[in-house]
Amino acid sequence: MPTYFIVRAIVPDPAQRAAFDTWYAEEHLPDAAKSFGAQKAWRFWSESDPAVHIAQYQFADRAALDHGTRPENMTRLVADFDKAWPQIKRSREIVTL
Repeated sequence: MPTYFIVRAIVPDPAQRAAFDTWYAEEHLPDAAKSFGAQKAWRFWSESDPAVHIAQYQFADRAALDHGTRPENMTRLVADFDKAWPQIKRSREIVTL
């Protein structure tokens, strides 16, 4: 069953959103999708709360997600995010269709 890895980030400062959007679109999302071996990846800005950014990565199943998000991949990607955006809080979820 398709399984999704979802990262929800809160960008509270409206002045930072354009730079965050560009960085995520041009650098982080392509890097993460490739590193994870994701089938597809999307990003969204919430219409309900403009501070909320959501990235979603699709995998064939939970095993593929677990393999793609293994520690050697996650550690580097988290460190890259934290270096670029240390003040941005985020949470992660795994959901299965």
